[in-house]
Amino acid sequence: MMHLINYDESFSKISSVFKNTSATYKFYWFWSILESVENGNKAINKRELFARMLTLSWHTVNYFQLSFGKQDLIQNAIFNVKELENLDIDAKHSLILRSLMETKNPKTIALLNHFNNNVPHKFLSPWVGTGSKSKVYASSLDKDNNAPYKLYSDQIKIDDRWFVFLRNNLGVLKSFCFWNLSLFLQNRNPNVPEIPNKIHRPIIRGSLIKHKREFWDLVLDELGYVNCIYTGEKLVVGNYIIEHFLPHQFVAHDLMWNLIPAETLFNSAKRDKLPSFEKYFHDFCALQNEGFKIIKRSKPKNKFLQDYLNIFPQLNFDKSKFQDHIQPMLTIAHNNGFQYL
Repeated sequence: MMHLINYDESFSKISSVFKNTSATYKFYWFWSILESVENGNKAINKRELFARMLTLSWHTVNYFQLSFGKQDLIQNAIFNVKELENLDIDAKHSLILRSLMETKNPKTIALLNHFNNNVPHKFLSPWVGTGSKSKVYASSLDKDNNAPYKLYSDQIKIDDRWFVFLRNNLGVLKSFCFWNLSLFLQNRNPNVPEIPNKIHRPIIRGSLIKHKREFWDLVLDELGYVNCIYTGEKLVVGNYIIEHFLPHQFVAHDLMWNLIPAETLFNSAKRDKLPSFEKYFHDFCALQNEGFKIIKRSKPKNKFLQDYLNIFPQLNFDKSKFQDHIQPMLTIAHNNGFQYL
């Protein structure tokens, strides 16, 4: 009969893995193991796990442009792989993983194999202690150490008892990993908003933005038209696109205070660029104020007004408060790597 591992002791040792870590490797390594275990795998090729590490961190680096810190090589590996494999910044996880698993490009393979130098054996330190790579590999094979997996040159093998434990606690362990990774990244990106929302691949927002269009359709029905703040083009119902003033890649939300109607072609060209505060804020604020007043007057119970509560708790539009909210965010976004138009 197989004896189950001690629940409290196991969680305690997993917790200790993430203490005093200076890079994201262990978070993404453990997350990758959990994903593979979720698929029913006990013997897992290291190539798969390294590919999953880059896949899971892909959008956090490429799309949302978070910093992992100077000591973390995942970020540089992703930038290089993006060019080597010709992958888009918002490619689907399945495509990224398949590309990394099937590539024959020796440069990509070398980038993946680099993580074999430290990650697989250093993760096991709470169970087998520290020491040379060869010593840790040998210790992982000793069942008395109760390590989560055995280390081999090209793969890891999940211990049978640990496999049951991981499968039975997948939700809790993923949440634990996600929470600790969020704290780590918030430390490396102070003042950057919505860190937890930037760890997963961005959701497909088409239907959501279509839903948000109802707000501006109501405004345009009353006004007849508004001018695009970027091009001056007249915008009417059915002939505009919803635009994020601060790019979605930075704010990671679709709240109404950041959404305005814009001319379609300009929006396609703007993409993740930042608008100049001096050039565009006055018109952006005026348009937001106009829309806010119309909705508040004609549809006071409209759910979209709730999106403004974090800026205007009393739902009274105030230009100076709006400026104090927007201007620092533009500066932070630029410091984080986003470029101006």
